[in-house]
Amino acid sequence: MKRRTFLVGAGALIAAPAVARAQGRIAVTLGVGGKPVLYYLPLSIAERKGFLSGEGLDVTINDFGGGAKALQALVGGSVDVVTGAYEHTIRMQAKGQDIRATCELGRFSGITIGVRASLKDQIKSAADFKGRKIGVSAPGSSTYLTALYAMSKVGLTAKDASFIGVGTGAGAVAAMQKGEIDIMSNAEPIISKLEETGDLVVLIDTRTEAGSKALFGGSCPAATLYAPHSYAEKNPEAMQKLVNAFVKTLHWLAKATPEEVADAMPKEYQLGDPGLYRRAVKASLESYSRDGLITEAGQQAIYAMLKAIDPAFKDATIDLKKTFDDRFVKNVKA
Repeated sequence: MKRRTFLVGAGALIAAPAVARAQGRIAVTLGVGGKPVLYYLPLSIAERKGFLSGEGLDVTINDFGGGAKALQALVGGSVDVVTGAYEHTIRMQAKGQDIRATCELGRFSGITIGVRASLKDQIKSAADFKGRKIGVSAPGSSTYLTALYAMSKVGLTAKDASFIGVGTGAGAVAAMQKGEIDIMSNAEPIISKLEETGDLVVLIDTRTEAGSKALFGGSCPAATLYAPHSYAEKNPEAMQKLVNAFVKTLHWLAKATPEEVADAMPKEYQLGDPGLYRRAVKASLESYSRDGLITEAGQQAIYAMLKAIDPAFKDATIDLKKTFDDRFVKNVKA
């Protein structure tokens, strides 16, 4: 039986996970920060298309609404693995915690930054973010870091704006429409929804290779499957099966149409507008990894971003080889 638990909030109590077997199957508890957003589409496809269960896995998915909260759950021991931003692995290595990605899910972040339409003549670039209210999925998340990096490139810091966590669902849309925020840094389908209603004008777009290159200089590993290195060492079969499922998912996505993707998704993910959801998928398909491997250039791009926005990394030396364990993806290819 496949179990799914959706919990929101850092204070949610979850029974400590353990790899267990039932009739030859392996139980895994997985954390994610905002499962309905297209940033994490590979997870939803792996679940909905049966790629995870087909590997003999019983995966419990805990949705924490923000990537930073999912990371907290992993560190606290309430989940085994996480689908989350690659940069989290670098941050944790800097803190002496050996957490490594084992499969790239997104080669571009797919995060878009836009301004409230009524302010489009006042906010024309990141240089105009000073003194503004910026909506992000959660403080410390990849949406937050993307906005902060764009600001850092024009000499601004986190102190120059107010960052407000608005989540990744209808609440984020409402925050923009009600004027509670001036700028939005978020993922699909939120962005397409606000574009369609005329409430948002896009300024920075990393859904495409061109947009990613404009901000990061090239590819930018985004969502990944990551876990403590000790988990992968103690449970290599579980990790290999997880990676098998995700690589299969990436191959499926590389050939899928927006219609096929939308048909696989639950209606509640589509914000009440299937047509809009298909357009959001179309805008995002280029951003997903093709083979699950993180490039060295991509690793360096994220490292450079962290050095630019976080004083703790200014003089840090991180062994990037310890942030991505490529053995499991290479085993799939073999």
